[in-house]
Amino acid sequence: MCNNKECANYFKSQRAYHRCFEEFRKKWKSYGKAAGRITLKQTSAEERRAVGGIIGKVFYEETIRFSFLEFEQGLQKTRFAPVDMKAVLEEYFGEPLITTQGQQREDQERRKRFLDRSCGYFEENAGREAVALVWLRKMISEKKYGYQLLMREYAKGEKQAELLVRNVGNAVMKLKELTDKENEYPLAVLAAEITDNPHYFDRSTTAGLLFVHAICCCENMELPEDAHQWRKLLMQVSIVPDNISSMVHGYGLRLLTKQGWHGAYDAFCERKEPYVITMENMKGIIGVQAVGEKAYIVENEMVFSYLIHNLKNSDYTLLCTSGQPRSVAQVLIPYILASGSNICYNGDIDPDGICIADRLWKKFGDRIHIWRMSPEDYDKSLSKERIGDIGRAKLENIGHPILMKTAECMKEKQLAGYQENMLKELLEDMKT
Repeated sequence: MCNNKECANYFKSQRAYHRCFEEFRKKWKSYGKAAGRITLKQTSAEERRAVGGIIGKVFYEETIRFSFLEFEQGLQKTRFAPVDMKAVLEEYFGEPLITTQGQQREDQERRKRFLDRSCGYFEENAGREAVALVWLRKMISEKKYGYQLLMREYAKGEKQAELLVRNVGNAVMKLKELTDKENEYPLAVLAAEITDNPHYFDRSTTAGLLFVHAICCCENMELPEDAHQWRKLLMQVSIVPDNISSMVHGYGLRLLTKQGWHGAYDAFCERKEPYVITMENMKGIIGVQAVGEKAYIVENEMVFSYLIHNLKNSDYTLLCTSGQPRSVAQVLIPYILASGSNICYNGDIDPDGICIADRLWKKFGDRIHIWRMSPEDYDKSLSKERIGDIGRAKLENIGHPILMKTAECMKEKQLAGYQENMLKELLEDMKT
């Protein structure tokens, strides 16, 4: 006679056994049998009587300890005997009990079926040599090229992960066609064509990140570390990212094309007016010409406007990066240096501003002159804005000698300095 269900129903009706059975389930999943010791803390008198009645003990302390096997053996002496402990637990919780090892094997098999199904999709639709299949196989065998990213999405949901890998694979195969035809293709158009969502492969999305991993695998490239490298990577495979939002404001910088000096920017220079340069405007630009031996770069738009307004009818070159230098600035700076001009860079004297200036110096060398960012300038630019622990941590790896000293002063005073507090000094430098 099978008493497992009747036994389970009895225990379900007795609240005093609930915590006990929760622990039994954990032990069974770990060992696959009635094994291990159970510890219940802060037990009630009812719980102690209930457990003690099964195993034949009297518990006086609020913390009680007993073995799973003791309970199972005691249960076999009750009116429910004989019972199968595993069956009783499955009836009690209303679900099959799978051991941790069994669950892991099942998960591995399910994951393998998912990956095999993804490979089969591309093999069936694009052939055994399909570039998407090459990426998938390398990703699976080497556990690289977006494998962890894909597995995180798989853990959230198998169907959405399957759709993700198919969309990325189809995009990679589309790249092969574009490279062969030597045509440029906007990223948004590619995304819309494959998924109906023009933002699907944006840099900030999971699909965008996995797409980059796939490109790097197929093209044998390193993963991009920042937005500029990301943009450069896409351009190398004939994909054009958003070329409008990457911009700098400029004054007095001429742009050279194969046909000669760019007429529109020459007109701005002649009229002594500021202008905007986007990545789209940089298409076809092969060089630049700054006024004199120095070009000035500031981080802040208000500082840029102040200097422009107070240097009317003067000849100079001034750019504004609006914070972290974007791709267009990263392209313009080498052109400026190649033209023979040095660059004077000034930014906020706070942790982010110090880091931006230091990265520019590390990337382009001593022809990037750090302008008005010394410890003395820091004292003049001080605000009441305090620097937190995260900000102080950013100042640990500064390499430029002057910025290093400024960083030490900043860590000591724990205050940020801003360009707006040094407008007159910046203006006087440019005048002289």
